Amino acid sequence: MSRFDGKTAVITGGNSGIGLAAAKQFAAEGARVVVTGRDKLTLEAAAKSLGKQVLAVKVDVTKTSDLDNLFATVRENYGKIDVLFVNAGGAKVASVADTTEELFDEIANTNFRGAYFYRTEGSSPSQRW
Repeated sequence: MSRFDGKTAVITGGNSGIGLAAAKQFAAEGARVVVTGRDKLTLEAAAKSLGKQVLAVKVDVTKTSDLDNLFATVRENYGKIDVLFVNAGGAKVASVADTTEELFDEIANTNFRGAYFYRTEGSSPSQRW
């Protein structure tokens, strides 16, 4: 028996880099894996590389409606989440003087807001993950 047999692991940003490596390891250890990403092509490539035990869901973590859809999809397919690996993120480098409010908001929304607002569909804001 593997460590994650019968468990569901959701990896945000699981379509590349560290997230994809984590998804491969969870799959190797028996988990049903759900990966997310914003880019359809890299998400499809990740799903293909992970095999039949993966569910790929296009999600923009800066959009609460996408997060609600993700959790509804996981609930419909697997019932619950056993492991949530909040990995989606990114960076755009600029000096403090050159950082616009729009750039700051984009980075903060992806790296902080997206992780903060993970919650189950229909739950109140006080019931975040």
